[in-house]
Amino acid sequence: MINKELTEPRSIVIIGGSNNVQKPGGKIIRNLLSGNFPGNLYVVNPKETEVQGVPCFHSIEELPDVDLAILAIPAPVCNKAVEQLASGKNTRAFIIISAGFSEETPEGARYEKQILDTVNKYGASLIGPNCIGLMNLYHRSVFTLPIPELSPQGVDMVSSSGATAVYIMESAVGKGLRFNSVWSVGNAPQIGVEDVLEYLDRTFDPEHSPRIKMLYIENIKDPDRLLLHASSLIRKGCKIAAIKSGSSESGSRAASSHTGAMASSDLAVEALFRKAGIVRCFSREDLVTVACVFTLKEVTGRNFAIVTHAGGPAVMLTDALSKGGLQVPEIKGERTVELKKKLYPGASVTNPIDILATGTPEHLEAAIDFCERECPEIDAIAVIFGSPGLVKMYDAYEVLHRKMEECTKPIFPILPSVVTAGKEVSFFLKKGHVNFSDEVELATAVSRVCNASKPSNEGIELYGVDVPHIRKIIDGIDENGYLSHDYIQELLWSAGIPVVPEFVSGQREEVLAEAKKMGFPIVAKVVGPIHKTDVGGVVLNIRSEHHLEIEFDRMIKLPEVTGIMIQPMLAGKELFVGAKYEDRFGHVILCGLGGIFVEILRDVASGLAPLSTGEALSMIRSLRAYKMFRGVRGEAPIDEVQFAEIIVRLSTLLRFATEIKEMDINPLLATEKGIIAVDARIRIEK
Repeated sequence: MINKELTEPRSIVIIGGSNNVQKPGGKIIRNLLSGNFPGNLYVVNPKETEVQGVPCFHSIEELPDVDLAILAIPAPVCNKAVEQLASGKNTRAFIIISAGFSEETPEGARYEKQILDTVNKYGASLIGPNCIGLMNLYHRSVFTLPIPELSPQGVDMVSSSGATAVYIMESAVGKGLRFNSVWSVGNAPQIGVEDVLEYLDRTFDPEHSPRIKMLYIENIKDPDRLLLHASSLIRKGCKIAAIKSGSSESGSRAASSHTGAMASSDLAVEALFRKAGIVRCFSREDLVTVACVFTLKEVTGRNFAIVTHAGGPAVMLTDALSKGGLQVPEIKGERTVELKKKLYPGASVTNPIDILATGTPEHLEAAIDFCERECPEIDAIAVIFGSPGLVKMYDAYEVLHRKMEECTKPIFPILPSVVTAGKEVSFFLKKGHVNFSDEVELATAVSRVCNASKPSNEGIELYGVDVPHIRKIIDGIDENGYLSHDYIQELLWSAGIPVVPEFVSGQREEVLAEAKKMGFPIVAKVVGPIHKTDVGGVVLNIRSEHHLEIEFDRMIKLPEVTGIMIQPMLAGKELFVGAKYEDRFGHVILCGLGGIFVEILRDVASGLAPLSTGEALSMIRSLRAYKMFRGVRGEAPIDEVQFAEIIVRLSTLLRFATEIKEMDINPLLATEKGIIAVDARIRIEK
């Protein structure tokens, strides 16, 4: 729980406060004083009578009542202090910066549990232990530096790690990013990232609340709650960027299916963020740069103009934007003639617009005005302007400031001369702007933002999926493990997923007779082994009865084979769709190219069931192989709408059959007549 005593305390006591500002207890007092905390401030230290000008008491018993207590004392004595404060001084909020709890030893975990029981008993709030504290417009209860500029419209940051929060702020200060609040939750036995996000959602005021949130998450304890409140905030007009660390593939469990082998917790996080509309980041610089992009006017299209006085950075920016799916289109026509007249000879106006190293602030203004007024196809403007030592940088940055205020199109300032023009850049930042000192870093961040998903619809799209029959099939299965071929066929039919005609038998004559009816060429596959190809259990393009007889006799003798399946030989592009159940997250749906490319290229997109059509299309379009889906070198494009529909049908099937723990349809064949399931595996656990 987060209460007013924590966010806006009338009084604060630092237990273990000190005159030594090199110690946490001393630094917190210094930060509170420099932040002009408006309430009453007290210290408890048995060796002092006054600490940094603040009244000091020798024991907790001597204190008056106090709203918030900050503990900077050894872990073993924290619980006694919390009990004394809560019971005797009506303290209802605690920040424990001390370490030595569950992050270190079992004994420390017991201390932490005792503290949690105590604060819950008295209905108090608890931040920490093992954190740097909490900072907002009302109080700066942190023991670290830097203290960033605080603003009612700054960023709200929530971090699992105190040190990471500090390093994020270090980067943010240099870029001009401002903060409204910083929450370091530490071990988070009571208040974690999800709790703070819920608080920010429930207290959101469209008139006054900040609209940018940054998250650094080490453990998602409650994915559903994170999804609920993140998507709610985004629908209210907020923007959220987040890092989830500790999701590497080495942490995934070994699994037997293609999907199981790939669906690591990292893909579950990817799916959760996609569903919520969170922009995922992978480094501190990435996170801060995305947050800086959020502070500017929204990019409504994909076409950028680049105004520069340095060719190399403009080329690198063009390349990076293109890599992220954004364009720097050529600007042509008579309109460029008038701009050319306003610039020095040798300037380029085709995009990038290069005003040359000798370009003046007036030239900069002319180029920006041209992009704003004469180029309706341009959606955003990136301005690269460092210090060539030839112009008055203050004047140039004053022009840039004014244009960012006036123009309807977003302008991204890239001011790389943070050393030689450091004062001028600071002058620009103090006007309320941010700076992207590296053009490629900016392009990466802008691409992430422009390609991010919107929060999904909360409803389930049934699409005529026969839910009662699906439940009847699942309820009728007695054993755990991989399902037999007949069960798989029934489940796919019940979900409305097209399935290729096929026949299965362990008798050669029955297989031969069915092959005649089906017509050659056909495909023969073993039934039984999980990975058919690995055991030589798949034969394509069988064109005669004699060839089928030979292959049947060979394959039926392979280990674990219970029968032979035959199907018509179809031609088309192999696709893949699958799913794996992840604890706490639910079913993670994957899609991508099929066949052997699933494991070789590992180009898969993930989504969290249940999926909407929009989410499924977003997954498909995020694949690196998407250009292949649209048709290359004369190939017909696949029906991506039908592909998305199959993904949605699969997610609905899984929503009502949670016993399915792993599943893949591989290949899912995109033919001239449509997309059809050729082979599938399903594993259940009841």
